[in-house]
Amino acid sequence: MTRVPVPRLLLALALVLAAIYLFPLYWMYVTSLKGGSEIFANPPTFWPRDPNPAIYPETWERRTMGTFLWNSVVIGSGVTALTVLLGTGCAYVLARYRSAWIDVALFVILMLQVLPASVMITPIYVGFNQLGLLAYPRFAVILAAAAKSIPFYIVLVRATFMNVPRELEEAALVDGNSRWGAFFFIVLPLARNGILVLAILTFMQAFGEYIYSKSIITTPAYQPASVGLSGFLGPNATDWNGIMAYSAIYVTPIVAIFVLLQRRIVAGLTSGALK
Repeated sequence: MTRVPVPRLLLALALVLAAIYLFPLYWMYVTSLKGGSEIFANPPTFWPRDPNPAIYPETWERRTMGTFLWNSVVIGSGVTALTVLLGTGCAYVLARYRSAWIDVALFVILMLQVLPASVMITPIYVGFNQLGLLAYPRFAVILAAAAKSIPFYIVLVRATFMNVPRELEEAALVDGNSRWGAFFFIVLPLARNGILVLAILTFMQAFGEYIYSKSIITTPAYQPASVGLSGFLGPNATDWNGIMAYSAIYVTPIVAIFVLLQRRIVAGLTSGALK
């Protein structure tokens, strides 16, 4: 009996799992092109009988998606900038200075990542209300989402900094550089790949932020696209064509970014795994 090589078996398993994972994405695009009655056909059709691509510009205009997407970009960019600025320095300190207190700090950071946003939203909302930050809803969401993203960023960027040899910093200090100079001109350029990848992942996560935006932002003009999607759900009817078309427009830029940068993302995530 011929034995199937293990690499081919693993490849086949990976392809099956990828197909299962990507099927909802395919179904979203296909359903957005179907008519109202065809969506509920039984058995379902895996390709629309009469595709209607006009649903995309119609949904864009009817739901003012330009405003929603712009708000998502503003929130995602703000969260990414704040996370990178605050998290990079913290990750460097945790990577270079070893002590029991550093281990405790790292443990606390990991515990902060465990807390779900649905648990934190009530105390955050009360605190922001007392500080008057609810008058600036997008800024308040950026602060809340950045606080959620920073722990994940610190843990992974710390591994990247630990992969940079300490001897390079010591040589820079001997040559007359200050600690800040060694960090900015030696360590940071060597760790830029991991930082860039984590910044991309942070932006992608913040671009789809929902819980904080739904709870804090009440004005539709400031709401991101994730909150705008809920406008299709009515008490008596649901516009499934519009939901799928809206979702397709919303998801496509993120999918394109991930596909174009997948090699960098994988390389950055594994850069601190091997020494």
